Amino acid sequence: METKKVLVIEDNDDIREGTVEVLTLAGYETLAAKNGKLGVELALSGLPDIILCDIMMPELDGYGVLYLLGKNPKLANIPFVFMTAKAERADMRKGMEMGADDYLTKPFDDMELFNAIESRLKKKKQVVGFKAAPKDLDTIFTELKQKGKTRSYANKQVIYVENDEPTYLYFVKSGQVKTYKRFKDGRELSSNIFREGEFFGYESLCCGVNYADNSATLADTELLLIAKGDFMDALLNHQEMATAFIELLSGNIRFKEEQMLKLAYYSVRKRVAEALVQLARKFAEKGNDSCTLKISRDDLAALVGTASETVSRMLADFKDEKLIEKHGNAIYIVSIDKLSHIRQ
Repeated sequence: METKKVLVIEDNDDIREGTVEVLTLAGYETLAAKNGKLGVELALSGLPDIILCDIMMPELDGYGVLYLLGKNPKLANIPFVFMTAKAERADMRKGMEMGADDYLTKPFDDMELFNAIESRLKKKKQVVGFKAAPKDLDTIFTELKQKGKTRSYANKQVIYVENDEPTYLYFVKSGQVKTYKRFKDGRELSSNIFREGEFFGYESLCCGVNYADNSATLADTELLLIAKGDFMDALLNHQEMATAFIELLSGNIRFKEEQMLKLAYYSVRKRVAEALVQLARKFAEKGNDSCTLKISRDDLAALVGTASETVSRMLADFKDEKLIEKHGNAIYIVSIDKLSHIRQ
């Protein structure tokens, strides 16, 4: 039988040493840390099967430990049990809300300790029984993209249209793609713009429904087309990937809610500024407060939900206010921060 490794993070010497002694006698391999910072370092180097952690500690408390472990794909799925004093019930509740798997109330006896560990390890084994072993998210995405096929699209070429049945997950290798709704009167409203390194088209695949919008390129574009079956298999077999796409879906919902609120409450001037800021933050180099955007007047109008002539007037105003510069078909944003604080 494989020996299980337990990491004990506890600043109280007596509790830490006593817990380690009991676990060692019971046949567990044990690691011990006297504060949260050392605990995270030991978790990274030792990759334990389960972690027991105090809440109130110097250097880094238990909440900080849990947060940092959750950010690392190699550590996020390790069962985590808080050790808490009776007076810390509110703290325990907070820990469970943050993602802790269980808790032990101090002082605890040997059987309570063993039962907590064995029950969490048993549940982890059941999950691993139908899930693939955890992998780094970048590795999973690389494996998924290797199953795709590359296809080139010309500028303004349609990729899919509303009510099409989805058959692919799309990944932008180069270029830009917009998703949009087109109304009977000819008006167009963009729902999002995707750049190199981003996935799109997954909403309909995840929900099992036909496309609710259209998509087309904004420049010469190279896409990776990943078959629906390969994508769904990856979601079922890799919890990390499923979590990542749930976060993307949640982000899209929040973005569309914000779009609706802006359409309802923002002036056209503010909406144009916000659209430029949104695009700049997506396409600007990290840390830069300026950015050059290559977007047509019509596409910007579709993103804002107004007429292209109105967008032209707003851009002229921003130019006069020295917030932007126009270079042919490109818009140079002088300061993203200043543009983001423009008044209604």
